[in-house]
Amino acid sequence: MTVIRAACPATASDTYPCAVSTAHHDALAGLAAGADLPAAQQPEWPDAARLGSAVAELASYPPLVFAGECDVLKSRMAAAARGEAFVLQGGDCAETFAAATADNIRDRVKTILQMAAVLTYGASVPVVKVGRMAGQYAKPRSSGSETREGVSLPAYRGDMVNDFEFTPQSRIPDPQRLVRAYHASTATLNLVRAFTHGGFADLRHVHDWNKGFVANAANSRYERLAKDIDKAMKFMHACGADFDAMKTTEFFSAHEALLLDYERPLTRVDSRTGQLYDTSGHFIWVGERTRDLDGAHVDFVSRVRNPIGIKLSAKADVDDVLRLIEKVDPDREPGRLTFITRMGAKTVRDALPTLVDKITASGAQVTWICDPMHGNTFESASGYKTRDFEDVVEEVRGFFEVHQGLGTVPGGIHVELTGNDVTECIGGAEKILDADLNKRYETVCDPRLNHQQSLELAFLVAEMLAKD
Repeated sequence: MTVIRAACPATASDTYPCAVSTAHHDALAGLAAGADLPAAQQPEWPDAARLGSAVAELASYPPLVFAGECDVLKSRMAAAARGEAFVLQGGDCAETFAAATADNIRDRVKTILQMAAVLTYGASVPVVKVGRMAGQYAKPRSSGSETREGVSLPAYRGDMVNDFEFTPQSRIPDPQRLVRAYHASTATLNLVRAFTHGGFADLRHVHDWNKGFVANAANSRYERLAKDIDKAMKFMHACGADFDAMKTTEFFSAHEALLLDYERPLTRVDSRTGQLYDTSGHFIWVGERTRDLDGAHVDFVSRVRNPIGIKLSAKADVDDVLRLIEKVDPDREPGRLTFITRMGAKTVRDALPTLVDKITASGAQVTWICDPMHGNTFESASGYKTRDFEDVVEEVRGFFEVHQGLGTVPGGIHVELTGNDVTECIGGAEKILDADLNKRYETVCDPRLNHQQSLELAFLVAEMLAKD
């Protein structure tokens, strides 16, 4: 594992104090310069001194991930761009401190492992497993305030900023929550690593990943697939195959790099290369609301060497996207840049082809991932924010059709999901209706696919991959 030296995230200032000397002043000075650029979607911290204290505390902590791990993921993303692997990125819309329990983390990991097994076995392709976990504690909002029954308060921006409870005190941004998010992410990553490297992810235990979930059609179908995998494993064992590679699995962490007061102090200098890595997660992305070419977020991700994602909606301008490539991936490094498209089921077939065609023609080597969630959100008749499972599937289908028509590679999917039996998205084999949403609507932000819907999607995507 690569050692990363503790380093000041910026030049000395009240907000980013520098107490650690470093031989890599130029890289850090460049990072500091980005702090003066406009940054969208940042909280209005009420106490600059408390913010400075929290940032300094973060800067003193060990990295959550290591540069070498980020480089491995970059190579995996490059394989997905070539069609030699497929990326499965999934997890909570917005993690909460209260939900960072062993059971919840285990069930999310189990769901992703199950989905990966379905994709791998059904489509005969290696699956790169990336969790929206251990850092997804902040969310962009369309409005800075929220009004309920005539009372307006600051919007909930994720547990990293304030509390979901609708009271004046709870909605005050608290910079100490940045530190709490670090500790919650540490605990999450520790457990994920234990699950994925301690025998739990061994393919010979593929049946165990189904235990504890409610019996339903998707789980029954998975159990049949697990028996086929088990049979294949026994055949391989009889042939003298070596199972060492199947005892553990790679599992990477990802989140939106939204709060720069969290990302910058966790950015460190790699002792091998002298380059900067954001050690808050392996893969970080910039959202639709923060991908301004001249903004602080794009400047930040252009300076760190992690694999980077950028969300693109149907409104994305081709020329702007080409300029983003030039800024974030000037060397055209395979695996460096991923475009996560969120077009909507009704517009993906119209909006995506021009982007893919022009970007491919430019010579950029990007990985294309479909986010079928964010372009398909609507308010139901009962007032709940929801998504229709059929719309989610239709956008993925359109994504595959566009790439097939252009001869390009559909590299993965990016899904908001949970291992719990929530009722937040309508449709699916369970036929969740609008009237069912209030039964277990638990998200604090966007609606997620439940465990059964997630497995259903995996089976459908495996079929699409097998045909591609």
